[in-house]
Amino acid sequence: MTPHRPKTAAERRERVFAILKWLDKAYPDANCALHHRSPWELLVATILSAQCTDKRVNEVTPGLFEKYPTPTDFAAVKPEVLAQDIRSTGFFNNKAKSVVGAAQRIIAEFGGQVPKTMEALLTVPGAARKTANVVLGTAYGIATGVVVDTHVSRLSNRLDLTKQSDPVKIEQDLIKILPQERWILFSHQLIFHGRALCIARKPRCAECGLDSVCYAKDKTS
Repeated sequence: MTPHRPKTAAERRERVFAILKWLDKAYPDANCALHHRSPWELLVATILSAQCTDKRVNEVTPGLFEKYPTPTDFAAVKPEVLAQDIRSTGFFNNKAKSVVGAAQRIIAEFGGQVPKTMEALLTVPGAARKTANVVLGTAYGIATGVVVDTHVSRLSNRLDLTKQSDPVKIEQDLIKILPQERWILFSHQLIFHGRALCIARKPRCAECGLDSVCYAKDKTS
């Protein structure tokens, strides 16, 4: 049976609260899946993660950061050389140009430190809004927005938290309905949920505690 759709603003707020409460219970320790030891390493890993699995990125970055320990090392390498080091992540030529450009920009403009504002980060090659949100939220604990990756996009639509397909518009919708103190954790929790139960090809709805508030048309029994 399809769950009752809330009609009033109060009912919609209560539904969002119920979703957050269950996510807290199911994934209390959800965090960034990309391995990193510094804001710079997280920035690089996030750039490499475009159109690539976190698992693959985590296989590549240990050797990469051993070979190029600092932004200065990345700034000095030729993109065509770096491209071969990151080849298995896909789109390696563009990613190499972005990483080298990011290192050069951070050294030249920010004293070798990854900046802590959205405005500044968006001037760094390879750092669009999603990447900037990842770095600000995970590395610095600064909630400037909501990370919208493929899992967050898909699940936000399934849970009727947005009807948009554009990541920027999805983020705008989520910002309106989520408490700011939840912006960072919410993305991690949805990513965990998308991998654990709400799987794209065959969601495991019978095991999902959000079943009673989910209206998705392709729910499974």
